[in-house]
Amino acid sequence: MEIKQENRLKESILVTGCAGFIGSHLCEKLLNLGYQVVGVDNFDPYYSIDLKMENMEGFKRNKAFKFYQLDLCQTGVLNMIQEDVSLIVHLAGKAGVRPSIEAPQSYIDSNITATRNILDFMNEKGIKKLAFASSSSVYGNNATVPFTEDQNVDHVISPYAFSKKACEVLNHSYHHLYQLDIINMRFFTVFGPRQRPDLAIHKFLKLMINDETIPVFGDGSTARDYTYVDDTVDGIVKTCEFLFKSENVFETINLGNSYPIPLNQMIEAISKASEIIPNINRLPMQAGDVNQTFADINKAKELIEYSPKVSFEEGIKLFVEWYKKINVREIVA
Repeated sequence: MEIKQENRLKESILVTGCAGFIGSHLCEKLLNLGYQVVGVDNFDPYYSIDLKMENMEGFKRNKAFKFYQLDLCQTGVLNMIQEDVSLIVHLAGKAGVRPSIEAPQSYIDSNITATRNILDFMNEKGIKKLAFASSSSVYGNNATVPFTEDQNVDHVISPYAFSKKACEVLNHSYHHLYQLDIINMRFFTVFGPRQRPDLAIHKFLKLMINDETIPVFGDGSTARDYTYVDDTVDGIVKTCEFLFKSENVFETINLGNSYPIPLNQMIEAISKASEIIPNINRLPMQAGDVNQTFADINKAKELIEYSPKVSFEEGIKLFVEWYKKINVREIVA
């Protein structure tokens, strides 16, 4: 299945959200594999722009990398890109379940409108391949676990999840109308070095190091299918290579770890890896939060040979090591 080095050198992949957590890891991986990479980011101030610049330090001067600072919500802005692009990995978008409840329109703009602009750009330029970053949030509080891609996802419980579900449906319409080859990748709580500072693992470790109280919503039994970033990136790369070899494709796949971790266990793992005893403040559950996420990854295994390797405990150790090494500054999410 793996594409040979000489063939990779002929392919150029556009990565939106290239300065973000997942995007920066993906760009490094693609460049190391020999692909040409065009990166797009708007440096949304949702979290520190300095951190995003640091994310790009390892590859922004690579001769095979070209960067454009663009706002994908603006119609026609992608026409500034001069390079020939063979495939797009669309990672950019507004993230966060709770903020989406406060500002739903911004999620419609940054996720749905931006994705439509990507699809229109593809159609205009004759780009036929798209790997789209969706989310496990589309499953809502589905009672049937593990989550499979053929389950009904009409009952989302946050504007963020709605925006991702809407993009999946929009992608299908462009596949049908314009024969675009598209795979929707549903990510499951990705974590690891460079994780956004507003996400639980990053936020909890910071609070523990600063000897501050950890806010825990609910009794700690809610669970997430945490997936280490290297495994997610490997799944994205395999998705790209599958798309390069395929025609008339529209698929949706789960990229998770298929091993849900309860919130209490997550805190224990951070405590063990950091050797800090947490001070916990238990609070009521918040609106929009799902009870658990749990990926069935059999389809991804069969379709793209996806196979996550990093255990949750090992991933937490690697994250704590990274955090201590870079001595993360105080961040206001």
